[in-house]
Amino acid sequence: MLELFARTMRKLGFVAAAAAMAGTIGAARAEDTIKVGILHSLSGTMAISETTLKDAMLMLIEEQNKKGGLLGKKLEPVVVDPASNWPLFAEKARELITKDKVAAVFGCWTSVSRKSVLPVFKELNNILFYPVQYEGEESERNVFYTGAAPNQQAIPAVDYLADEEKVERWVLAGTDYVYPRTTNKILEAYLKSRGVKAEDIMINYTPFGHSDWQTIVSDIKKFGSQGKKTAVVSTINGDANVPFYKELANQGIKATDIPVVAFSVGEEELAGIDTKPLVGHLAAWNYFMSIDTPENKAFIDKWHAFTKNPKRVTNDPMEAHYIGFNMWVKAVEKAGTTDPDKVIAALPGIKQANLTGGVSEMLPNHHITKPVFIGEIEDNGQFDVVWKTKDLVPGDAWSDFLEGSKSLTADWVKYNCGNYDTVKNVCLGAAAK
Repeated sequence: MLELFARTMRKLGFVAAAAAMAGTIGAARAEDTIKVGILHSLSGTMAISETTLKDAMLMLIEEQNKKGGLLGKKLEPVVVDPASNWPLFAEKARELITKDKVAAVFGCWTSVSRKSVLPVFKELNNILFYPVQYEGEESERNVFYTGAAPNQQAIPAVDYLADEEKVERWVLAGTDYVYPRTTNKILEAYLKSRGVKAEDIMINYTPFGHSDWQTIVSDIKKFGSQGKKTAVVSTINGDANVPFYKELANQGIKATDIPVVAFSVGEEELAGIDTKPLVGHLAAWNYFMSIDTPENKAFIDKWHAFTKNPKRVTNDPMEAHYIGFNMWVKAVEKAGTTDPDKVIAALPGIKQANLTGGVSEMLPNHHITKPVFIGEIEDNGQFDVVWKTKDLVPGDAWSDFLEGSKSLTADWVKYNCGNYDTVKNVCLGAAAK
């Protein structure tokens, strides 16, 4: 009886040891890869813009794995669909960090989606790379902004229209959420600083997915018929752009009459639609597919090979992900770990060749240096660059044209603060804990 009991206990001990060993092997397998979160809308009104960014990230991860991965491990993409639902972005971000254990997340397009996830990244201390132009007025320790700040897109676009096109009247048309409203607040203040009168500025907002543009375009046409050169500065986002440009054409408004400069219309948005109504209108970006550099040609070739589709286009936020992803890889290699605190500390000062011939640098304010281009829409859906900045422009987190922002600076190296008041010499709250 005692011998049977002993045999039983030995067997149970073996089972327990085997279970423990299986758990250890499972844990080891779980740590065999470095997981990378991809948080972009694959459905809903923003899918027209964001789906291609998911594909771009998959390509970049595949390329890195061909080079041997990172820290001796393969990168594993984890893709989720927040479905153009802003609260769902926060839920999916939390899932990526807590359940999937991702080392970093590349995602969001609209500022409302970014604002939605910010508390999650701060609470759980993870890293977000945000690849799209935005309104500024923000610098968070856990976010790296690889898209344009207003001084890298909106302000240069207005300067171009005023100086080169002699525009005197301005329509600021946007989708009704934080990015257009804050950007237009900055632009209104900037235009007035240039001597533009209030009556020469028209501001209009429409909801996401807006489709009935007849009345608004009619108002724009009337506003532009007062004898002064008029232009539209567009912060209209997503699929609402298609009926907007069609209505301009329906009412006979040509680019030579009232040019539109867009901040959210790129090659991806133009693909698959009739571009005839858009020819001659403008867009301001930090990258265009048509820019002829060896780096860009190689990137486009890799993109076509990856997608197995020679007609797939590239665009500005894709380049922002390219820059941000490679900066993250370099920072992880520099830190020797994916630990967020160490990677965040390693990122400022990291440099990465962009696709337009320059070298971008991650600044202490978590923004990067970028060139600015104005492109004219052609009938093939591409852009002819008609103007560019001489040098790369450092991204400015806080506007020089808004009261309450003029004295603020963001510096996560010197001040460890995202909104340091240089007059009062105090951090106003966006500091690391």
